[in-house]
Amino acid sequence: MAGRLAPAARAYAQKSDMRRAILIALLVLLAMGAAAGWLAYSLYQPYQGFQSPGVFADIPKGASARSIARILESQGVIRSQWAFALLCRAHARRKLEAGEYFFDRPATAIEVFETLAAGRIFEISVTVPEGFNTFQIADLLEGKGLVAHDAFLDAARDAAAVRDLAPHAQSLEGFLFPATYQFPRQITPQDVIAAMTSHFRSEWTSLGSPDPSAAAKLTMEQIITLASMVESETPKPEERPIVAGVFMNRLRRGMPLESDPTVVYALEQAGKYKGSLTFADLRFDSPYNTYSHKGLPPGPIANPGEASLRAAREPAAVNYLYFVADTEGGHFFSKTLAEHNRNVAKYHRLLKEKSRKGSAPPGLAQRKP
Repeated sequence: MAGRLAPAARAYAQKSDMRRAILIALLVLLAMGAAAGWLAYSLYQPYQGFQSPGVFADIPKGASARSIARILESQGVIRSQWAFALLCRAHARRKLEAGEYFFDRPATAIEVFETLAAGRIFEISVTVPEGFNTFQIADLLEGKGLVAHDAFLDAARDAAAVRDLAPHAQSLEGFLFPATYQFPRQITPQDVIAAMTSHFRSEWTSLGSPDPSAAAKLTMEQIITLASMVESETPKPEERPIVAGVFMNRLRRGMPLESDPTVVYALEQAGKYKGSLTFADLRFDSPYNTYSHKGLPPGPIANPGEASLRAAREPAAVNYLYFVADTEGGHFFSKTLAEHNRNVAKYHRLLKEKSRKGSAPPGLAQRKP
């Protein structure tokens, strides 16, 4: 009897082992399916674990994929650091870029990975208009929340960044090229200056060599100083070579340049500019005051753009010695003082007409050479 039961018992045991193996296989398959489902859910379903309006995630240089995953999970950017780490391992050839990233909407882990792999760091757009001086640029940068006003001015007083180009430059005024820049939130004044002076170098080089007949007697610093005055005098590109020609004519004759913007700059340096000039201001004691000092001021008074740099390098060959505003954004040019005085009277007449019509420009008109 026992001999007959043994094969049956073995068969039953074998069937039990098979059932157990099948069950284990099914459990493994279920676990794998669950894991695959969890992984797919973690990677492909949009997630937002942060509050509005958004969150910044700062990825340090040299951080490992696991460290980056932990940072993103702690900031509520991704659902699972483990799923993100697996994603990074699957795309090991693609490097995640360091920097500060901003997330303001639900995103999949795949989208987050692509953002970091492409290096789409958070940047603030800053447009520096042509003719802005360092004081105005400092105000602009502080208003954007990038750098403190005084910290930028302190950094801009150091001309080391352009010493090879302009050995006698007293500051970086004139060398901070006006353009649109993209800056990260965490930036130093020195980084801003490096970007702006680098842009200046590129633009200056692209202009080629100055016309030797026009600028032979001017140093690079003097050309940039002249360009800054031209930039400050007229917003019209077509007038800039003419204005440069007027200043060059006055320099050759030993006449004072009598440029209002130089007085404004002198007052700004002293912290005394109140938004408009008075006749008393024109006697303000400063080497930048071109009413009381002949020749060019000791340095630029603003940061000129390409058109003004070109105009200073290639002034127009004109006979004009004077110009005055025409109330339309441009100027009347004249060769003699008598003609200039008539233009000044014309300017005031036009100004009164605009005032009667309610379209007079705001503020006091500035005198011109």
